Amino acid sequence: MSAPLARVTRADREAAEDALAPLATRSARSQGRKRPEEPDAYRTAFERDRDRILHSKAFRRLKHKTQVFLNPEGDHYVTRLTHALQVTQVARALAKALGLNEVLAEAIALGHDVGHTPFGHTGEDALEPYFAQGWHHAAQGVRIYEVLEDCNLTWEVRDGIRAHTWKIEPPPATPEGLCVRFADRIAYLTHDALDALRAGVLAPGDLPAAARKHLGAPGTQWIGRMIHAVVEHSAARGAVAMAPETLAVMRELRAFMFERVYQAGENAQRKGAAIAVIRQLMDHHLAHPEQIPATYRDTDADITTQAADYVAGMTDRFALATHDALVRPRLFDVPPLPGDPRPGTGIP
Repeated sequence: MSAPLARVTRADREAAEDALAPLATRSARSQGRKRPEEPDAYRTAFERDRDRILHSKAFRRLKHKTQVFLNPEGDHYVTRLTHALQVTQVARALAKALGLNEVLAEAIALGHDVGHTPFGHTGEDALEPYFAQGWHHAAQGVRIYEVLEDCNLTWEVRDGIRAHTWKIEPPPATPEGLCVRFADRIAYLTHDALDALRAGVLAPGDLPAAARKHLGAPGTQWIGRMIHAVVEHSAARGAVAMAPETLAVMRELRAFMFERVYQAGENAQRKGAAIAVIRQLMDHHLAHPEQIPATYRDTDADITTQAADYVAGMTDRFALATHDALVRPRLFDVPPLPGDPRPGTGIP
């Protein structure tokens, strides 16, 4: 009679990876970490990375960072944290179906957005003028795990975080990183459309006709059909890719979302205020770098980078509270009258 439980060691798990597809990334053949470490008795290198990301402060902060709608009312709108979890589910589904390393895809997906500023991509626009080479959340995510919360992650996970967005070149070096690229877009187009419908920004009939015909109703149908389009085309092609017809629909849908949701309506109206908050926080901390907490300060970096590290790491609500405390009081030149609650309270 076999034992009711089995002790599955790291060596056992690495051996099991031999059954993966030929293109899959094996943890035992990782390009390694910046600092060598003794292998764990039970976990593979990629499993350790996944766990380190899950326990990081940067990952926890995602629960209070905006995905699309700035400071939305209601409990069901997507946050950066729920987005990361949804990307992880899609990336794991893709990796599993293609015989790739599911754990590597999971680790990259969980950490892919930790570099985001408060107020979503608006924060990137706000920080752009401070850096000659621009500022991007993917590079900041790598910096967080290399410097600010040095987790000593493997090269493959850091590379996947670096190149998870489509605008970054070169693309991810692993097929698991490419799975995260597709998973990110599949997830955000689906849940952002659902949020826009929930908010009344869109009506179902507003969605592009090609998307409604090819993908069905937004939600599980969209996710399922886009996953199938990647799996079937990749398996036939021998590399991670999406069926051309579905890819064209996805690109049209993305352009539509930028025009009708991301850069329109209330989001557009609030964008200027969000940029002002971030830039005023940057300017304040450039003038007062001693106020950057020592626990989140890389003293080897230039002052602009130190300020950006701190401001970009803020959650939406912490950025607003800090702005109220540090910046808004200076907007009032007249001493307050007795009982006047306005200066310093954040009440405009």
